[in-house]
Amino acid sequence: MCTQRIGDVLLATPLAHSVKAAWPEAQLDFLVLPGTQGVLEGNPDVNQVLAFPQRASLREKLGQLASLWRRYDLAFAAIPSDRARIFARAAAKTAIGFTTVDEASWLKRHLLDVAVPFDNMRTHTVSMGLRLAEALGIPAIGRVQPPRVDSERWQACRERLNFQHIGRYVVIHPNPKFRYKMWDSAKWIALISWLRQQNYEVLLTGSGDPGEATYVRDIAGKVPEGCRCLTGQLSLAETAELLKDASLFVGPDTAVTHLAAATGTPTIALFGPSNPVKWGPWPKDWPAGESPWTFVGSGRQGNVQLIQGPGECVPCLLEGCDRHLDSDSRCLLDIGVEQIVAAARTALAETGPA
Repeated sequence: MCTQRIGDVLLATPLAHSVKAAWPEAQLDFLVLPGTQGVLEGNPDVNQVLAFPQRASLREKLGQLASLWRRYDLAFAAIPSDRARIFARAAAKTAIGFTTVDEASWLKRHLLDVAVPFDNMRTHTVSMGLRLAEALGIPAIGRVQPPRVDSERWQACRERLNFQHIGRYVVIHPNPKFRYKMWDSAKWIALISWLRQQNYEVLLTGSGDPGEATYVRDIAGKVPEGCRCLTGQLSLAETAELLKDASLFVGPDTAVTHLAAATGTPTIALFGPSNPVKWGPWPKDWPAGESPWTFVGSGRQGNVQLIQGPGECVPCLLEGCDRHLDSDSRCLLDIGVEQIVAAARTALAETGPA
């Protein structure tokens, strides 16, 4: 399986689960980019994870292809890219993957034995991946599998972070990978302050990236009631364990929000320019099929509440108002704290008092 970012890898796990359920004795391996393999840790459907860098010399790329040459009976190209198709073609006797209407016909003839039309607008990423299973007559199972660690390691992690006496808590992930998916830091501070006043511990997650860690620590330092910043202290699998016991998760359109939804934790997802039909968090054990979300409008499905920013242009499907990754998105910045507080109050009332 060839996938790209952390979220792409996570949302490919229903395809893996469907394949493993149909063929329990099969060896199922993932081919991913370095830095994304942590989201597959402890996945019972996966035998091996291979991580090949995307940027490599021609000699290195040929070596990668040679190391996979015909090792498998079947390979899935789980994203519609030439790289995914080439690796699938090299790795297996039979390759199945996606093609788009504007691609040259030689790709369909020579790289894929089974070509599935790719829909980038009206079909959720999970449902799209499951069409590869359906094309082979495999029943589709819409279960996103979060990573996991064993109980002993999780207990050691809790002790390391001094969680032994932690009460009920809310997890917030304020920083997405790109700025155009960001909410206002002042609003995060106001939301966290309100949660603290409701007697919930608030734990902020994030990667160890220096810029992200600085941003999240700055938010934590400005909350009058205090909160805990865990940036860089948890693996993705440990983050998933943390999320399982949380009373609530709040985050933007990012991989950890998908992770929270998959664990079954009540999840509030803030969406702006992104297409929710394709990228909205997949609720836990949502049945295979079309997206749980509409193109325009907020809503709730299962354990997930998606809140879409206002504006006639929403979702524009572009990278912020200035059309680049480091741009602000007015639709996100215009989501009021009061709206998120109201959603949080409803979700927390269903889980019981702190």
